[in-house]
Amino acid sequence: MPTYDYECRECEHTWELFQSIKAKPIRKCPECGKLKAKRVIGPGAGIIFKGSGFYQTDYRSSSYKKGAEADKKAKESAKKSAKSETKSSDSKSSYS
Repeated sequence: MPTYDYECRECEHTWELFQSIKAKPIRKCPECGKLKAKRVIGPGAGIIFKGSGFYQTDYRSSSYKKGAEADKKAKESAKKSAKSETKSSDSKSSYS
């Protein structure tokens, strides 16, 4: 059951009420007793994922995943070429 926010249009009293989704909105203000209460649209609650198994990339589009894979391969090939260049420059140096 959700918690609803209410506000009185007469005395501006605000409160929260835990009630069923099917329940009709309350009209009577508990502070002043007048029938000027209205249900206010609240900010709501954010979704909280608990536990392991939820990752940022779980819900990405296929085009994003393809681009990420291409970037990963490009970085790996750049590292390999950098290592081969350092090995070849080490073998060329000589001590005289």
